Amino acid sequence: MRRIVRTAELTPDDVVLEVGPGLGSLTLGLLPAVAHVTAVEIDPRLAERLPRTVAERVPALADRLTVVQADALRILEVPGPPPTALVANLPYNVAVPVLLHLLELLPTLRRALVLVQAEVAERLAAPPGTAAYGVPSVKAAWYGEVRRAGNVGRRVFWPEPNVDSGLVALVRRPPPPGDRAATFAVVDAAFATRRKGLRAALARWAGSPAAAEARLRAAGIDPATRGERLSVTDFARLAATEPAQQA
Repeated sequence: MRRIVRTAELTPDDVVLEVGPGLGSLTLGLLPAVAHVTAVEIDPRLAERLPRTVAERVPALADRLTVVQADALRILEVPGPPPTALVANLPYNVAVPVLLHLLELLPTLRRALVLVQAEVAERLAAPPGTAAYGVPSVKAAWYGEVRRAGNVGRRVFWPEPNVDSGLVALVRRPPPPGDRAATFAVVDAAFATRRKGLRAALARWAGSPAAAEARLRAAGIDPATRGERLSVTDFARLAATEPAQQA
């Protein structure tokens, strides 16, 4: 937990959003380092217990904590001061959707450090042209610069999981020019059949293989290229092309 707090590069002015605090191990490490922690916990028993744990262990810092009993995938707002950093041991089965949802919901988040399954960490931080590069890589890159920030073995957890974990850091930057929803639709289509060239993979998205080729050429992209070769900026540029006129 101390390593996560250190790696997150937090400042005393930061407001941290934590998702899935559980028993509060990371929460207790975060509270001395920042101005406030807002913890989102889906389990009502854990959400009820966390403020008491903090009051027992670090009573002087209890007023820095806000606990929200909710599903992080469904929240539409976060009470209290706007969060500036996301630091969380994310539930592995929903790690990517939660990360993307919160980055879109909360533009005040300047950076994130999340602990996820090692395989997911590799996918999130993968650059174009690598085997792990895919939908999570492109969508995370829409929001910022993503990198691996370390490995975490399974033995530090209780109960011990059957997988290793990895830290992923994201630093927010302006998104590429274009529409997020339109870009993400192209990304989903491109990787639905990732072994195909983009002319074939995007046929349904564009209306036909010929229409896909026309839009690819308009974006300056070789129609034979596969989606794994394109950066998020390439996808945004493709999404912004005009639909081809159907004969």
